[in-house]
Amino acid sequence: MNLLPLSCPSHDLDDILSRTEPLWQSLRGERLFVTGGTGFVGCWLLESLVWANGRLNLGLSVEVLSRDPARFTRQYPWLAGHACLQYRQGDVRSFEFPEGHFSHVIHAATEAPTVENDDRPLLKFETMVHGTQRTLDFARQCGAGKVLLTSSGAVYAKQPPALLGMVEDYPEASDPTNPAFVNGEGKRASEMLCALYARQFGLDVKIARLFSFIGPYLQLDFHYAAGNFVRDALSGGPIRLTGDGSPIRSFQYGADLAVWLWTILSRGETCRPYNVGSEEAVTIAELAELVGAAVRPRLPVERPAESGVPGLRSRYVPSTVRAHRELGLDNRTDLATAITRTVDWCQARGGNPAGE
Repeated sequence: MNLLPLSCPSHDLDDILSRTEPLWQSLRGERLFVTGGTGFVGCWLLESLVWANGRLNLGLSVEVLSRDPARFTRQYPWLAGHACLQYRQGDVRSFEFPEGHFSHVIHAATEAPTVENDDRPLLKFETMVHGTQRTLDFARQCGAGKVLLTSSGAVYAKQPPALLGMVEDYPEASDPTNPAFVNGEGKRASEMLCALYARQFGLDVKIARLFSFIGPYLQLDFHYAAGNFVRDALSGGPIRLTGDGSPIRSFQYGADLAVWLWTILSRGETCRPYNVGSEEAVTIAELAELVGAAVRPRLPVERPAESGVPGLRSRYVPSTVRAHRELGLDNRTDLATAITRTVDWCQARGGNPAGE
């Protein structure tokens, strides 16, 4: 099938720019370094940066670290080909430092979410911790004025069902001896490194704790419910639930995510974590129904046969009060609209957002 060279929808990029335009003036003529620029978060950051650079004539230069720049170019030629973006091949744990001054460093890299890597928790932990320290060392060397770490809501302990939204100062933590919590412990260690580098070397490090997201560039081939449901919709359905559908989640749209991250990088307080996500909570079963309703004709949801006694619902939803009160951030895209835009974008690309 012929794939169309589409970027994020222009109305989304215009929305991001309208909400962040004052922030870009401090970046005029600057040079940025980005790790993890080829994932979901990174693509939204690069798309919005390229858009702002062109609309405002900022003269930005961005170096993007990637393990496989050639593969990224094949997947997203419309993004990889922009003149202001340069790609550097390397592993985040050991990359060679580019020469010269960089004003901002964005560290969004982590081990790629694949079934193979999900079974290698030591590699995931090493990538997060060693990669963060390597990036912080580079930020020191290049004289970066500001650094952004994309951390995770996984740093918190299991959310009590009665707690509607996880708050940044929640006192409990996960079990550091349980490999099932490797993501959270890796990000906790990364945040600690940021605090140590801020104290000892004066780095201005901003911390964004990311929850769950949806939008163009959503990965469809891993065991995340939103991506799997969109994949089912693109293949003609049905939308398949693999469990009882009771877990409660929330999903922030990519355009809102980009606004929040640029704002935190620009105006966030040093080493003060900000939750990044949506408070619009839904069960996984409700999410499946919303995805089924996003296409015509509406697709049915296929549920597994009930078995066993249901336990307590798991909940993974942030409180975003801190980001709203301190930085004026809010979410403009409701979940139903976000799902429709995601499905439409994937359909326009031939049902294969990875492009291969």
